[in-house]
Amino acid sequence: MTDFPGAPDLRAPRKGLRVLAAMSGGVDSAVAAARAAEAGHDVTGVHLALSANPQSFRTGARGCCTIEDSRDARRAADVIGIPFYCWDLAERFREDVVEDFVAEYEAGRTPNPCLRCNEKIKFAALLDKALALGFDAVCTGHYATVVVNENGTRELHRASDMAKDQSYVLGVLDDRQLAHAMFPLGDTVTTKDEIRAEAERRGLAVAKKPDSHDICFIADGDTRGFLAKRLGKAEGDIVDETGAKVGTHEGAYGFTIGQRKGLRIGHPAADGKPRYVLDISPVNNTVTVGPVEALDVIALTAIRPRWCGVAPEGSGTYTAQLRAHGGETEVTAELVGDELQVTFTEPVRGVAPGQAIVLYDGTRVVGSATIATTERAAAQAAQSA
Repeated sequence: MTDFPGAPDLRAPRKGLRVLAAMSGGVDSAVAAARAAEAGHDVTGVHLALSANPQSFRTGARGCCTIEDSRDARRAADVIGIPFYCWDLAERFREDVVEDFVAEYEAGRTPNPCLRCNEKIKFAALLDKALALGFDAVCTGHYATVVVNENGTRELHRASDMAKDQSYVLGVLDDRQLAHAMFPLGDTVTTKDEIRAEAERRGLAVAKKPDSHDICFIADGDTRGFLAKRLGKAEGDIVDETGAKVGTHEGAYGFTIGQRKGLRIGHPAADGKPRYVLDISPVNNTVTVGPVEALDVIALTAIRPRWCGVAPEGSGTYTAQLRAHGGETEVTAELVGDELQVTFTEPVRGVAPGQAIVLYDGTRVVGSATIATTERAAAQAAQSA
């Protein structure tokens, strides 16, 4: 038996499943679809049209969801020999990802749109539609691994190659979604050059296509400019830890905790050292800056936890990842009511409300939550003095 009705029994050889392969038009998703088809699955490719006004061409390696991308995905599907469709999810993407992104920055938080897209689009809207159409699984080009236990339960693990691991942005997947997820690239220890070489051997024209970077719906990479167009200019003060004004800004939403560059402060700090963003207050439109040591965080509270399996009970020791390309740090975490209370073994820097914290037990993803508040070492020291 499997732990969800209708879920494929992944303990048996994975043959003959009806698989919907999400094809972005890039090399990873194309190779993933090809591997799934080669493994004997009945694969159908689908490109998600997520932009209401797609451009004809990408800007270098930035952006996605262009007409060019949909054509690249279609050509890859033709070479693999699988049916192909283009599904318009632009309105859902705008509501669940883009508008959420803007609202979070407006509230002084730093969101991760890739996690929200995986949660709301690829493994909610897409998966729900796939299951309704009789598919068994959704296949993507993410680098992560689903492990099936003897009792039929599933675990999400890091990819075999840590350099390409993308389990952080998949930490929002729950049991049901994992039951229907397929990541053909996750258990392969290969370099990206080898993936490209495989694509070339398979005759896939996307073999040399550059990877997309940054935020897919901000093709030019100018997040501050993107937000300014939607939120307008809102001049405010940049202050130091004492509250003294040291500069001005055109919108607090254009800053993130830990930011050093682009502060445009008129005069240096008294000690001559660089200053970093310590706090963003949308209420009074103020950005507070200070020394790097003031960024040290020793604990945090996170909300909206999502578990890749059964929720842990009591306090436990884990490793945590705080950014998509960040390293691991040891923590003690406990679910208290609906909140995750986390304490760091060693202080960490650049932790911002709105970011996701993903907990790991070895290579296994335990779950994720959204950072709501942080406790800094400097504040604790001041209280103790």
